[in-house]
Parts: sequence; structure tokens; C-alpha cells
Amino acid sequence: MAHQRAQSGGESLKTPHSVSLKVLRLSRPSLAHQYPLASSSSILNISPKASLAYPSSTTPGSSAPPDNFIISPVLNLPEAFGSAYVGETFSCTLCANNEVEVGDTGRSVSGVRIQADMQTPATPAGFPLDLSGAEGEIMQEPGEGGEAQSGEVAKGEEELSPGPGESLQKILRFELKEEGNHVLAVTVTYTETILAGEGKAASGKVRTFRKLYQFVAQQLLSVRTKAGELGEGKAGEKRFLLEAQLENMGEAAIAFEAVNINPKPPFKSTTLNWDMSTSETTLSKAPILNPRDVIQVAFLLEQISGEDIVESPTMLTTGDTRRVLGQLGIQWRSAMGDRGSLSTGWLTSRK
Repeated sequence: MAHQRAQSGGESLKTPHSVSLKVLRLSRPSLAHQYPLASSSSILNISPKASLAYPSSTTPGSSAPPDNFIISPVLNLPEAFGSAYVGETFSCTLCANNEVEVGDTGRSVSGVRIQADMQTPATPAGFPLDLSGAEGEIMQEPGEGGEAQSGEVAKGEEELSPGPGESLQKILRFELKEEGNHVLAVTVTYTETILAGEGKAASGKVRTFRKLYQFVAQQLLSVRTKAGELGEGKAGEKRFLLEAQLENMGEAAIAFEAVNINPKPPFKSTTLNWDMSTSETTLSKAPILNPRDVIQVAFLLEQISGEDIVESPTMLTTGDTRRVLGQLGIQWRSAMGDRGSLSTGWLTSRK
């Protein structure tokens, strides 16, 4: 727990903020599961459909799934924050809510501004993030009368003035590139005006508050690689075999879109995987990797004829006999279509 400094007399008399902040993670829903009761449950006068999430008709010609199928067409909203994985995009919405009650003529809120910083293991000091908004981003709270104000697309530091009962919403998207603790720091600044009557301002002051939200980015794909020399080709070109072992460390299945290698000149690469014999007009059958499943991939790297291998002095130390071959790039989708990508560092052959 962080140390809390003692409040001065002036601080203890501060009034509550007129603007509140809600931070909600944006994620796709999942398909609901159902667990049908056994047919023997009829002995207890319990219908087998009592446990179904979406009881359906199984008459001939019906497009509905059978009742004994575990996945139903019902969508489940996330019940918790969930896991954040390296390679995926972390998205959330920041909502600054005007807590002034409708009809309160004693005060008003204007010039609301939302700023966000992200602290990562590599940048503990944090760095500012870009926030995006949509047309009509000042939203009317449900159940309140009146019309919501409509604003243009705003940048992260643009000031807007939501009315009583309304909220200013911003969308944050951040690509997770490293494991460990991440801290999202959100700062809200606004102007609170005290009205003396008949809409005349008696006093006004700029108020601000800051909130921190911590989460952990975990590793989704474990990548282990090894490379070895295969000998020389007919014209004396160097040839290497690069193998990689990919393990799904997450909680759900993923479907690979592509596993490629970006070769370092003068090498060219040839895939030895499921897309080896796929033509441009035929879609490759990319594998699906369930949690804790492992898949092996391999690539053949050959030196382009007539070009010499010249290592960059920043890649290897003097006297090192290894060769820099390239970088491995992996792209996948989650069960509900969310994209993810991962790129390794420079891969080298063994000594």
C-alpha cells in the first residue's frame, strides 16, 4: 500500500469531485456453454432441457443446433477483467461522468479533458497514449431527459463540456509487447463553476484527479528455436535449417494465420510447414492450437547464389562463427476473431 500523506486543513475541507471516472476493458463476448442433463433425469421428473442455455427444436430441416451440443448461439459477456497477453491489443474505454444532477442550478462543469499514460517494465516513467473518440462521444446517461450533445471527433487533449448526467468517452488501444506489470494512469481535468443565480458565475476553479489501474501482461505463445547448418549446395552456398517449437500458454485456443520468417540477406527462405504446397488460389489449412498444445515449424534458409555473407558488426561479436538468419513472425486469431502477432529477435545458427 502506498504511503498516504497527512491532509492539511484546506484539503480536509475539499468538496467531492463533480466528475467521476470509469475505466472498462473492451473485449469480445464468448459463446455460452451448456451441459445437457442425462436422459435418466426423466425419472426425477426433470426435463433434459432444464440445463440448456438455449433450448432449441431438433425437428428435421431445423437450422438450430441439437440440444446435446455443448456450444450454444448465446453470447456471454466477460464477467471479469480477464487475461492480457503479449502480442494482442489492449483496449478500454475511459468514461468521465458529469455527476451534477439534472436541474442543479448551483454549479456546472466544463472543459473536461482526459489524458492517459502507460507504464511498462521497459518504461517505468510512463509515456502518453493517443485517445480516440467517435462522433457523438458525449453520451446521455440512460433514464435522463433532454438531448445528448453531439461533438466532433476529438483528440486526447481536447476539452469538451458534457452536461449534467452525461459522460465524455474516449477509446484507448495499446499493443502489448512485453511481459510483466503494466500501469494505466488516467488524469481527468475539468473546470467547476459555482453559479450565484440567474446563470451568473460566482467563482470557478480548475480541478484534477488521477487514478492508476494495474494489470499483468502474460505470455501467450512460448517460442523455442534452434538452427543448424545443412552443408553447402551445388554452387557452394550455405544452407541452414531453422526449427521452432510453439506452445499455447493461454487459456483458450488460437488459430494461426501465418508463421513466416523474414530472412536476413543474403539468405532466402522456404517454408516446410502446412503452407508448403499451397498455391495462391488455395487457402492453406492453418492449424488450431489448444491450450498447452505444441506445434513444430521449420524453414530452409539458403544463401542466394553469387552473394557473400557479410555480418553486421552490431549483430555478433568478433570471432563468433554463428550466422544471423532472420526473424520469426507469427500471426494468429482468437476464438472470437481478435488478432495477435509476435516477432522474435534476430535468430542465429549454432556454433
